[in-house]
Amino acid sequence: MMYYAHEMSRTALTPMRLIAKAQSSLLRHPLNPVSRIPGSRSMASAFGVFSDLTRRYPKPAFNLDTTVCDGETVQVRERIARRKPFGQLKHFDRQTERPNDPKLLIVAPLSGHFASLLRGTVEAMLPEHDVYITDWRDACMVPVTEGSFGLDDYIDYVIDFIAHLGPDTHVLAVCQPVVPVLAATAIMAEEQHPSAPRSLALMSGPIDGRVDPTAPCELATKHPLSWFKRNLIYSVPVPYAGAMRRVYPGFLQLSGFINMNFDRHVDAYRGLFRSIRDDDAEEVTRHRDFYDEYLAVMDLPETYYLDTIQRVFQEFQLARGCFKHRGRLVNPAAIQNTALMTIEGEKDDISSPGQTKAAHTLCSNVPDSRRVHHLQPGVGHYGTFNGRRWREDISPRLQKFIRAS
Repeated sequence: MMYYAHEMSRTALTPMRLIAKAQSSLLRHPLNPVSRIPGSRSMASAFGVFSDLTRRYPKPAFNLDTTVCDGETVQVRERIARRKPFGQLKHFDRQTERPNDPKLLIVAPLSGHFASLLRGTVEAMLPEHDVYITDWRDACMVPVTEGSFGLDDYIDYVIDFIAHLGPDTHVLAVCQPVVPVLAATAIMAEEQHPSAPRSLALMSGPIDGRVDPTAPCELATKHPLSWFKRNLIYSVPVPYAGAMRRVYPGFLQLSGFINMNFDRHVDAYRGLFRSIRDDDAEEVTRHRDFYDEYLAVMDLPETYYLDTIQRVFQEFQLARGCFKHRGRLVNPAAIQNTALMTIEGEKDDISSPGQTKAAHTLCSNVPDSRRVHHLQPGVGHYGTFNGRRWREDISPRLQKFIRAS
């Protein structure tokens, strides 16, 4: 019933949000004499913050319309290269002839936020790579007739996408997908699949969550699986296309994200209040650009979420050598011809340093000359794949690794 109650409360707040938004604009309008009354701009600011906090945040667009190749600005067109019920393969098609650029598949996390969270990742790789990304679908929009989706299905999707791209594909997994992507690569290696990745880069993910456990890791081990199913899984309400599908709702995930850094978010909205009051358009835009992305969340399929909690964060199956895909034991040591790079952030509070590096121990047959580990000083989780350190320090190393592979 929580999902239904949440939707009812959002619907009930809609008229008040619209009124607040209108009042905020009216009280700040220069032709309105009331706008010059002391305190009116503070009231306008309060209405503006209320409007922001209560509105719905839709799936964000990538908005990567151009890139620069060899000093020349070229157009970029998004197209769907392959479509499946729970996700699609999106191609950033550069309108230029660069046949020698490596094909790069970026596997985005299915952990609450949309793939557009990796906008900065894509943007940095576009000039020198033919970039594709997994664009996962909000589970509340998938009809129940499409069946369930679990961790094994995720691995199947990754294998299918890599096979669709063909030989000489390079793969970058960011955060949560490092485990299923490593499993998919191991399966393809063991089967001697002709499209097995040329290189694999794993970034800030829980290959072995036992290493210096972070708050999310401790939460997973603190409660039995039944607790997660009882407290976090709800049915999608009407009128969503996925009505009656059992999911881990995005709004519950978002509450967890916010509570991890609650004071920081409170300060951010205090800053928004001041920026609206002082008519600082640049700061208002900066704030809203970030939170338009951060507050846009998706529902996760029940089976996938519970599989991940149990197999990755409670039983550490891949790290312990007992991870199975559809009953078949996954053997990372089968990987021999795929180069391996791991990337971590020194201050990562989601996947602490060492959790991703553990892949090198598991992939024991990758030659030393084809493996790299990079620990980026001074960055947290988000900073490993977005922001200045990503652009200036991490992505150049990643690009060099891909070229060398």
